[in-house]
Amino acid sequence: MIKDAIRDVFKTISKKTDYVLLVTVLIILTLGIINLFSASRMEEVAAVPLYIKQVYWAMIGLFMMYLAISIDIRAFERWAYVIYCVTIFFLIAVLFFGERTGGATRWFSLGPISFQPSEVVKVAMILALGRYFQKNMPADGLRIRDLIIPIILALLPVILIAKEPDLGSAGLVVLIFGTVLLVVKMRTKTAVAFILAGVFSTVPAFIFGWRFLKPYQRQRIVTFFRPDTDPLGSGYHIIQSKIAVGSGQFFGKGYMHGTQSQLQFLPEQHTDFIFSVLAEEWGFVGSVIILILLSIIILRGLYIASSARDVFGAVVAAGLSIVIMWQSFVNIGMAMGIFPVVGIPLPFLSYGGTSLVMMLIGVGLILNVNMRRNIF
Repeated sequence: MIKDAIRDVFKTISKKTDYVLLVTVLIILTLGIINLFSASRMEEVAAVPLYIKQVYWAMIGLFMMYLAISIDIRAFERWAYVIYCVTIFFLIAVLFFGERTGGATRWFSLGPISFQPSEVVKVAMILALGRYFQKNMPADGLRIRDLIIPIILALLPVILIAKEPDLGSAGLVVLIFGTVLLVVKMRTKTAVAFILAGVFSTVPAFIFGWRFLKPYQRQRIVTFFRPDTDPLGSGYHIIQSKIAVGSGQFFGKGYMHGTQSQLQFLPEQHTDFIFSVLAEEWGFVGSVIILILLSIIILRGLYIASSARDVFGAVVAAGLSIVIMWQSFVNIGMAMGIFPVVGIPLPFLSYGGTSLVMMLIGVGLILNVNMRRNIF
């Protein structure tokens, strides 16, 4: 009987899966591992090379993606608040028991495995928002008072992540939340008030927040505008990244022939600046291919959201697509020098177990929304 149930689930998944989205994810995941091999092969030899670890994480992530597809999407709706609360617990716990690295406490270390709660909370927040909007969406659209609970759901992880401190991830959560609100049904007055509040609060928030920034965080902002003021110090990352991206020109220098990466001038080249490695070796053509693949994933996710049969499915599919969109935009912008260095990974390409697994779970949930709309 168990075999029959598994067989039925597999048949249902195989018939209703969005293969454009699935195949695109598998292609970019494979390209990411290939690119990571080049980015990490000249680094200090470890017991297990980074690209092999990434393969292990990819296998775990693909298994978790399969589970996310297999489980009834309504179960995620029922347990959304529980998942959110558990994630918040880990965000609080990491402040007290996490591993401190580079002046920040963002990770739990369990032997060879590291776990970053701030990567999980992006998915957990989307599920919680979907649950709330599913139960509390007025027929004529959201009013201002209807946004109080969603704002709390977003503000709590933002505060906890900022306390680590990880202002990059905290700011990313704000961007994700704000964009999700723009795709749900709001009354015109509510939407206008929300947009105006965001616009007019930006400058005061920056001025007020500047007083609480640590010296290295202030230096990052100054370096973003004038990296040449300290080319061997705080401006080194941006300068070397821009050199790598520009030197790739149209067709690139060739796989494993990038001078910035192979001679290790480029810092954090397997994580924050993985796109710089790709751009140097694969050039403009390779970079555009990666951008097209990411765009396909995002657009397919938004299409699935637009055709979802309920509010929860629409918010989950749109929200997770928005997560991929903003992380890609910020990371690539960071590599090109149009954003400060904030430590945001590039989906499916940057090395990192928690990020990769959560991205694949997110894709599984999007595929789940698409599959279930053809069943119920």
